[in-house]
Amino acid sequence: MERIERDLRKAGEVLRQNGAVLSSKEELEYLTFPSLEETGIIDHLITTRTGGVSKGEFSSMNVGLLRGDREEDVRENFRRIGEVMGCGTEDMVLARQTHTTNIRHVTAADRGKGIARPFDYQDVDGLITDEPGLVLVTTFADCVPLILVDPVRRAVGSAHSGWRGTVGRMGECMVRAMEDAFGSRPEDLLAAVGPSICQACYEVGEEVAEKFAGADRGTEAIRRELSRSGRFRSGRDGEAPRVLNPGKQPGKYQLDLWLANYLILRQAGIPGERIAVTDICTCHNSSYLFSHRASGGKRGAMGVFVALRGKRVGE
Repeated sequence: MERIERDLRKAGEVLRQNGAVLSSKEELEYLTFPSLEETGIIDHLITTRTGGVSKGEFSSMNVGLLRGDREEDVRENFRRIGEVMGCGTEDMVLARQTHTTNIRHVTAADRGKGIARPFDYQDVDGLITDEPGLVLVTTFADCVPLILVDPVRRAVGSAHSGWRGTVGRMGECMVRAMEDAFGSRPEDLLAAVGPSICQACYEVGEEVAEKFAGADRGTEAIRRELSRSGRFRSGRDGEAPRVLNPGKQPGKYQLDLWLANYLILRQAGIPGERIAVTDICTCHNSSYLFSHRASGGKRGAMGVFVALRGKRVGE
């Protein structure tokens, strides 16, 4: 625990420089994005590994119900998060993630699904809603969390975007889903790309690399802008940052999911200054954020919890 607390304090300065901050309440330590909080219409948090009751490789704030952890411990973790969010587990709706780009428009009829009552849907990696008090829940352990907020139409979305979801352009799918469901305009949206595996840690083979071969196409102007600002550091020899760089061995490549998702959100019409990207790697910092790669798959899951403020469903 001392090491986790030390790492959290050390990481706090990094996080504050890159769009997110560390906060704590009760025993829970979590991350938030000030740019999203400043809209005044949402409550949200991204869990760390601290503040829960899970043990061993799941220690301690695991929200993965299907990871092999004791169910009663995971449910207690959800209850503790609910205390911080000001809600019960019956207000939460859990995504049923299988690396798709399927998105569910969540309504009061979905209240509690996946946590307080059984799922009646499958293959859902994105959730959107415009109903206050419904808490959208997505889970992660290296894949990219995406949060979208429409302060004009008062709507929110949360999505899971691993390499498959990124290939499928999950960020753009979320923007279009919010356009269709709520009349959202991309230029009004705010987005956040949450903690996930960084390019230095994410080595992939030819099969995955081939799917990202054209990821930089049509983004030259955006990437030059990023190069001037120094916002991303994945370029080589002063070049503009690239989604895919050669790896340390032949046939291996380093994949930048942060940049890939940022570019997708930009191409979907969200202005660059309205996209926050947390420069914090789950794999580098596996003592306080769950990482699938660092743990060899023996791990729990972090959670992203986001809800519109206002009168709760059913009240």
